[in-house]
Amino acid sequence: MAGAIALVDDDRNILTSVSIALQAEGFTVRVYSDGEAALKALTENPPELAVLDIKMPRMDGMELLRRVREKSQLPVIFLTSKDDELDEALGLAMGADDYITKPFSQRLLIARIKALLRRTELRAQPEGEGEPVAEKIVRGRLEMDPARYRVLWEGKEVTLTVTEFMILETLAQRPGIVKSRDQLMDTAYQDDVYVDDRTIDSHIKRLRRKFRAVDSSFKAIETLYGIGYRFAEE
Repeated sequence: MAGAIALVDDDRNILTSVSIALQAEGFTVRVYSDGEAALKALTENPPELAVLDIKMPRMDGMELLRRVREKSQLPVIFLTSKDDELDEALGLAMGADDYITKPFSQRLLIARIKALLRRTELRAQPEGEGEPVAEKIVRGRLEMDPARYRVLWEGKEVTLTVTEFMILETLAQRPGIVKSRDQLMDTAYQDDVYVDDRTIDSHIKRLRRKFRAVDSSFKAIETLYGIGYRFAEE
């Protein structure tokens, strides 16, 4: 699994301590102290994954992610301020795959990084290698191709992050069946990595927003308050 990880944070203590921990796990680490310094590297020579602090001088993590998303679906984990729900919601809404709040344990961050890389590698696996190739999922106007990591709605492509794809796939596999937040978390975040319920809610909001960008009447992902979510039968 070892590969290149980009750390973007203006706190040099975090850059140093997290770099040492990641290197001990076999990763190559690239460090940047602000968004402007990282932008060119992340778009022209992307790593396997980036960890971005939200609040930085010159160019904050939100703007950096927006610029990166114009060119790639690079897996991204946000570092947010403690208990700052607005940061978390905005970060996920803009296309981050995950977030973790400061202060954080290095072990938890590394676990999140490994889990996201595993999900990314599964989606990028060539046909004929590893597990049998998953069949396409067609549910009314929705078409999902897990082998090619591609989603269409009424023939129009919808670009999703790895986490968003896995959540939608879980819902679409059994239309009309309610999936609880815990079940969706088990799908998207394996290996007993702790994730707050709000993370799933934010991913669902992002999914709806992306589909409504191609179909303003999109209502296929339904909320059952206090229970969970389901993909509507057509």
